Amino acid sequence: MTEPSHAVFLSYASQDAEAAQRICDALRSAGIEVWFDRSELRGGDAWDRKIRQQIQDCRLFIAVISAHTEARDEGYFRREWKLAIDRTHDMAEDKAFIVPVAIDGTSERSARVPDSFKHVQWTRLPNGEAPPAFVERVRRLLSPDTSPARAPTPSGSTSAPTSPASLRQVWWSKAGVWGAGAVLTVALTYFVADRVWLSKRSAWGEHDREPWTSTCYPP
Repeated sequence: MTEPSHAVFLSYASQDAEAAQRICDALRSAGIEVWFDRSELRGGDAWDRKIRQQIQDCRLFIAVISAHTEARDEGYFRREWKLAIDRTHDMAEDKAFIVPVAIDGTSERSARVPDSFKHVQWTRLPNGEAPPAFVERVRRLLSPDTSPARAPTPSGSTSAPTSPASLRQVWWSKAGVWGAGAVLTVALTYFVADRVWLSKRSAWGEHDREPWTSTCYPP
């Protein structure tokens, strides 16, 4: 495996080898690396040690669940399941790792699987037929997009982060505008009040001034 950290480990009962092969083929045809012991294990390999190492290194663990896994009280696949669960103890709770896949009508609620399998989303792939939607979901789980989306800005411009200095500059600019507006308002108010006061004063002066009269003396 060239990139074990981005690989998929496929766990299944021996009776479900054909269905597991279909899942493997669908993923590999999309360029996804799959650890599938039917083709990867070679003579002379330390089988148990290699499987343990692959479970430790893989990015996703797909557990194939069926009537065959239900019927078997023992099986190496159950050891693989436990090894995968042990690895999740060191993972963040929101990290996707175990992907249960049911290839028949096995009930999710009553399945003889570890409890942690029931806490994640199951996928139904009858007879191991994997549609493009499943392959795409696996691809997204392998390479999640962690970059935050940015809202588009007008005219295609990109928004730059605002520094504290620029924020202070904007604040002082707005404060200057507000201050100038306040001074102008006070000046206009004073001017209007002064004009009103002068006009009233003029009216009072005209009212108090004695009119010009002429005295007529008899001839």
